[in-house]
Amino acid sequence: MLHTLKADFSIIFDRDPAARNWLEVLFCYPGLQALVLHRLAHWLYLLGLPFIPRLISHIARFLTGIEIHPGATIGKSVFIDHGMGVVIGETAIIGDFALIYQGVTLGGTGKESGKRHPTVGENVVVGAGAKVLGNLLIGNNVRIGAGSVVLRDVPSDCTVVGIPGRIVYRSGVRVNPLEHGSLPDSEAVVIRSLLDRIESLEQQVKSLVPQASVSLTSVPNSYSAFPHLNQTNNVALAEKTEVVAAACQLKDKAIQEFFDGTGI
Repeated sequence: MLHTLKADFSIIFDRDPAARNWLEVLFCYPGLQALVLHRLAHWLYLLGLPFIPRLISHIARFLTGIEIHPGATIGKSVFIDHGMGVVIGETAIIGDFALIYQGVTLGGTGKESGKRHPTVGENVVVGAGAKVLGNLLIGNNVRIGAGSVVLRDVPSDCTVVGIPGRIVYRSGVRVNPLEHGSLPDSEAVVIRSLLDRIESLEQQVKSLVPQASVSLTSVPNSYSAFPHLNQTNNVALAEKTEVVAAACQLKDKAIQEFFDGTGI
């Protein structure tokens, strides 16, 4: 336990640029204090001791604003930054080197018994206000954007944003866990695609209106007298339709990925 507590203490200097000295970290970081009390409560919980573990958890909640059930399993080098409003359920499992911000909930979705809280892998970042609900499996190196609501399993090396949470980034470039501003906005991409498609359709309608006017004012038997003109107009219209359809197909891909959740 002492080795784990030392790892919890050391990781703060790596993750928080505001951490300046050990005295400040020890007495002014509620995330560290909550973890220290939790590890004591969890040890007593595993021994089967009644009441006392929950009392320690309640005292920790009163002092830090962080509620961790004594039954939750938390790995080493976990950093709960600020931490006010964090709730971690009884059967939750958190891997090593996780970074959790204020307002995060790792909770259940009902009154079912057994494993009912998330399992979070290693090197996971859970942004402020994010909710991970149910017996889910969150893979390693996952980044969950602030305010997201995750209701399904997430593979490793992915980024999840939105309500409900959608995968918007798969394995590739390593990103600093503190760079929350670099998270993509899937809803903005879809809205932009829809607007572009509307503009494309408007341009298509504008180009077809003059042709329709000419057709209405022309002699009824003109195309029968000159069938080659009818064929030329049909070819031009078909080519234009193919171009518009190809452009819409590219935009539809982003829209469809949004509705499908890109794998989640």
